[in-house]
Amino acid sequence: MNLERALISVAIGLALSASVVAEILPTSQKGNTWFINAAAQLQQKLSLKSSDKAKNVILFVGDGMGVSTLTAARILEGQRQGSPGEENLLSFESFPFTTLVKTYNTDAQVPDSAGTMTAMMSGLKTDAGVLGVDEDVQRGDCSTVAGNEVVTALELAEIKGLSTGVVSTARITHATPAAAYAKSADRNWEDISDMPAEAVQAGCKDIADQLVSFEQLLEQRYAGVDTDGIDVVMGGGRRHFLPNDARFNSPDARSSVEGDRTDGRNLVTEWQAQYPQGVYVYDKAGFDSVNAATTSRLFGLFNESHMQYEADRGNDVAGEPSLSEMTAKAIDILDNDPDGFFLTVEAGRVDHAHHAGSANGALTDTIELAEAVKVAADQTNPEDTLIIVTADHSHVFTMAGYPKRGNPILGKVVSIGAEQPELASDDLPYTTLGYANGLGMRDYGSETDADRTYGDPINAGRKDLTNVDTTTPGFHQESLVPLGSETHAGEDVGIYARGPGAHLVTGTNEQNMIYHIMDYASDISGAANLAVR
Repeated sequence: MNLERALISVAIGLALSASVVAEILPTSQKGNTWFINAAAQLQQKLSLKSSDKAKNVILFVGDGMGVSTLTAARILEGQRQGSPGEENLLSFESFPFTTLVKTYNTDAQVPDSAGTMTAMMSGLKTDAGVLGVDEDVQRGDCSTVAGNEVVTALELAEIKGLSTGVVSTARITHATPAAAYAKSADRNWEDISDMPAEAVQAGCKDIADQLVSFEQLLEQRYAGVDTDGIDVVMGGGRRHFLPNDARFNSPDARSSVEGDRTDGRNLVTEWQAQYPQGVYVYDKAGFDSVNAATTSRLFGLFNESHMQYEADRGNDVAGEPSLSEMTAKAIDILDNDPDGFFLTVEAGRVDHAHHAGSANGALTDTIELAEAVKVAADQTNPEDTLIIVTADHSHVFTMAGYPKRGNPILGKVVSIGAEQPELASDDLPYTTLGYANGLGMRDYGSETDADRTYGDPINAGRKDLTNVDTTTPGFHQESLVPLGSETHAGEDVGIYARGPGAHLVTGTNEQNMIYHIMDYASDISGAANLAVR
C-alpha cells in the first residue's frame, strides 16, 4: 500500500468508523497534516502483523538520550560490572522491536523537549517551546492557545477510565512531563511568577496549576466526561506549587524561601483538599512508608527544583527515591486498577548532565533509566503491557578516536596494542568522549553534582589532560565551541518496544508516530470517543 492509498484508507476510516477519534479530538488535531500522515503510515504498519490489545502502556523517555549516549552507557554499565563493556546490553536493548525516530520540531531543525514530547503524546508535531498545542500557536502569546489545544494520550487514558501516572526526575512541571497534561504557549510558565501579566489577565493558567486542576480542566473541555484525575505524580519542582513565603517551606528546603508562587496559593494543600484519600510525600522516608496495596493516589515532590542526579542522590538533605524505585511504586499503585493504566516515566537529568558537559552524570542517569525499565518489565506481563523506551532528542556528544577494546569509556584514548594514552597532533592526550560545544573541561575530582560547572568561567578548547584522571565523577569533557551550556543535537533517536503493538516499531518514523502506536495498541481514543457521546 503506497502513502496515497493509505491516506485514502484513513480518510474513509475516519468517515465511516464510529470507534475512531472523530469526536474526542479537536478539529485542529484530527485535521492536522502531521496527524493524518502518521495515521496513514500506521495503516501501512498494520498490514505487517496482528496483535492483541494492550491493557497497560508505559512510555519511558530518556531526555537527551541519543544513540551515542546509549552506546557509552552500555559500555560503562558493563565495565562497572567487570567486563570489557562493549558486549553489554542495557535492559531495553533486548526488546524485540527497535527503530529510529526523527525529532525535529515544525520550526526547528534541532528540537526542544516541549515540542518533541507533545509530538509523542498527541500524535502531531508542533513548535519548539510550546506544550499540548499545535503549531498555529505563537510562543508566549496566551491569546493563541484557545482552539489550538490537542488532546494527549494521558488525557485519553483518563477519559477511557484507566489509571494514569507521570513520573520524572526533573521538575514535574518541566517540559517533558508537562506535555502529558498541560496546554501552554510557553514551556517556561511553570508557575504564575513565570508568566507575563497579560497572559495571567487573559486567563492562561500556569503549568503547576494545570496539574493540580487537571481533572476539572479535562471535564470542562469535554462535557459529560467524568474522570478522577492523575493517580500518581512524582518528581521535583516543589517551588512551583508553594507560595513565596518562608512559612510554607518544606523541612528540606534549600532556599530561604522555597516557594515561587506570587498568588499566595499553596497547590499542595489544594491537592490534598481535592483528594483527601491521597498521600503527599516529599522525602525518601515518606516515600518508603507508602503502602502501594492500600494507596490509590500519590503525589510526591522530592526537591525544590529538579531531583538530584543519580550520582549525587546520596547527598540529598532528606533523601530521594531513585527513578527505578519511583517506577516500581507507580506500577504497584496503578496496577490495582483492573481496567489498566497509562504511565509515562522520564529520566530528565540525562539531559541536564549533558548540558553541563558531564558524561559521567549523563551515563549514570541513563543506566538508572535502564534499571527502571527492567523493573517495569519484571512487574508487568508482556502479553498485556506495551513498554516503549525512547528519547525526545539527542546531544552533541561523541565517541571518538581509536581506543582498544575494553578501554575505560570515561578514560583517555589508548590505542590497540598500546599501554599509554594516544597523543593528538598537538602532543596532548584526549578522551574517547567529548562535546561539540559547551562550557568545557572541568577537573572537580569526586564532585557528583554536575551543575557545579555553572559557577565557573567557560573553559572550552583543548586542555592538557596528562595528569588528569578523566574517570572521576567530577571530570567534565572538553568541548569545541564555547557556550554557556552544551546544546541538543538533531539526529534521529532510538525507540525500543515490547508487548502488544510493539511490532509497529519498524522503519524510520516521525516522532509523532509514537502516539499512534500507543493509541492503536490500547484503543484509548476509540474508547474515549465513546465516553463523550
